Amino acid sequence: MTDPTFETLIDAAALRSLLAGAAPPLVLDAGFDLGDTAAGERAYAAAHIPGSLYVHLDRDLSAAKTGTNGRHPLPERAAFAHTAGAWGVTPATRVVALDRQGGMYAARLWWMLRWLGHRAVAVLDGGYAAWLGDGGEASALPATIAPAPPYPERPPLVGSVDAAGLAARLGRSLLLDARSPERFRGEKEPIDSVAGRIPGALNRFHGANLVPGGRFKPAAQLRSEFAAALGARAAGEVIHSCGSGVTACHNLLAMEHAGLTGSLLYPGSWSEWSSDPARPIARG
Repeated sequence: MTDPTFETLIDAAALRSLLAGAAPPLVLDAGFDLGDTAAGERAYAAAHIPGSLYVHLDRDLSAAKTGTNGRHPLPERAAFAHTAGAWGVTPATRVVALDRQGGMYAARLWWMLRWLGHRAVAVLDGGYAAWLGDGGEASALPATIAPAPPYPERPPLVGSVDAAGLAARLGRSLLLDARSPERFRGEKEPIDSVAGRIPGALNRFHGANLVPGGRFKPAAQLRSEFAAALGARAAGEVIHSCGSGVTACHNLLAMEHAGLTGSLLYPGSWSEWSSDPARPIARG
């Protein structure tokens, strides 16, 4: 039976205990750097949680870019089912995702596994730094992979909308943008070719989910903060966006951890939306 607490966050002490047990979880390290796409893999090669596997945002968690589908388009579910199976993920596998960037890439991996229908996946709260801070060991040895068949087809545990679906819901749903306030306002855009935001969006910078040191705020505090943004809307009326569908998952994870379940992801996010000059944009 799936542990009902093993669906959002796990702390380093609990992970250490599980790894010492008879059925240790599969640990996936998703550390990444948008400015240096090899940096995460280098950091993993130098030191990582013993037995963990490395997951690359571009290679493993994204499909090919066409110029109109965003910077990190979702792969087809069948393709990602093959990827998850190659890591050894089965419906019985407990998975822990982590990174070294405050959970932003681990949250994308968490969301995608739930998108496959896999319930037993949690993000290591505080990431690799929390692991070391709790006395966890580090290793530079490559992990042994025990591949499994492609993950079986199951109903997704999370929902998403495409650009057309989002356009149809603007004004009816609450769109939360996880980018920094400066990017949200269109004052600067260091990554995408067009600055601005999707009209009607509200800003919830993903970094606001964390306390100093990189751990998530307590669930009650997150619930209060998101409830203030939602107003009278239910969580199921919320759609999350960001630059390319990555940090939006951080807000979605924070809401789920706070008990505000059922919000949706717009995977293409600003990088997809802004690629079509016919779509409206806002600034300021």
